[in-house]
Amino acid sequence: MQDNQKQSFPPVIWLTGLSGAGKSTIARLLEVELEGTGTRCCVLDGDAVRKGLSSDLGFSDSDRAENIRRVAEIARLMSDSGTTVIVALISPFQNERARAREIIGADRFLEIFIDAPLSVAEGRDVKGLYKKARSGLLKQFTGIDSPYEAPLTPALRVYTDKELPEESLAKVLALLGR
Repeated sequence: MQDNQKQSFPPVIWLTGLSGAGKSTIARLLEVELEGTGTRCCVLDGDAVRKGLSSDLGFSDSDRAENIRRVAEIARLMSDSGTTVIVALISPFQNERARAREIIGADRFLEIFIDAPLSVAEGRDVKGLYKKARSGLLKQFTGIDSPYEAPLTPALRVYTDKELPEESLAKVLALLGR
């Protein structure tokens, strides 16, 4: 490749939103759709990352920042290797998502805000995390006693309280030009 040609990498699709907003649901639907077209892809889900790569981290602001940095570094490496990466991570702070964009590269970072009001996300609380946070058993929980900073200019915003997961998926696919 000549020096004046810019190498193109697959996107990193960064799904951000509250716990229970629908990030993992949309990520899995997107994974199935992309793999069905022969696209090599991988989902980096926040829960799975916390159990493995970031099992040594807690939920302080500095630990959250380190978790996001680790995920961004892995996502960049995977994209470098030709894999479309779907990140499903609360990533509550704007500055940490901006840092992830810098690590990955703005030209391949697609921030998608999976938007659901706190009341809706809390109503979907299949893991009982909001209940634990409300009772004081879980500290630093995003949306309860730790803030979530909504993206200011996401590439896409889907409203999972107003549309079916398949409708949200269709919007993501349209963004990707599929």
